[in-house]
Amino acid sequence: MKKKMTLLTLGAALIAVPVLAAPGGDRNMGDANKDGVLTRAEAEAHAKAMFVKLDVNKDGKLDQADRAARHAEKRAQMFDRLDANKDGSISKAEWDQADAAREAKRAEWKAKRGERAGAPGEGGERHAMRGHHGGKRGGHGGHGGPGGWMKADANGDKAISQAEFVAGALARFDRMDANKDGKVTAEERQAMRQAMRDKRGAPPAPPAGT
Repeated sequence: MKKKMTLLTLGAALIAVPVLAAPGGDRNMGDANKDGVLTRAEAEAHAKAMFVKLDVNKDGKLDQADRAARHAEKRAQMFDRLDANKDGSISKAEWDQADAAREAKRAEWKAKRGERAGAPGEGGERHAMRGHHGGKRGGHGGHGGPGGWMKADANGDKAISQAEFVAGALARFDRMDANKDGKVTAEERQAMRQAMRDKRGAPPAPPAGT
């Protein structure tokens, strides 16, 4: 008999078999015109848009209810993708097929990442701006995971208002804007990346363009 997996058991299974997250999340980081330079106005607009996206129940705040709703939504979406024949359960064959597809995507991502290595504005320095969006990874520099969200809770009410969310995003922007000209360039992103690596004790990053 083929083993089946229901929606109720999918959550536990996904703990053992991580889902491949999109590399780098939001590649533009709010850079609306994609010119490689993020302005403060773009960062603010992006933060506001992301707040609306993260506020699942549309009550004007981010709290545990939104995190639980997002988790349930992502679990349901994952189940739907795995349930190829839409019979309400996942067979071993469907699971193996999905696992093979994940491995293929992971290999493709690694190949593309190798091609981009060292290119200005690409690679790890992008992670320094993750706090401007949600995403599938826990840390996200400020608002991604539960612990990160709470860092923006200025009044300690265990909920994040849009004003707090945007203020947190702009505070990170200002830290990256080394020359205080209202813009964050690829060089400033790389400088922030290197500072983060130094803090973690990681090896120095290669110069941009090499």
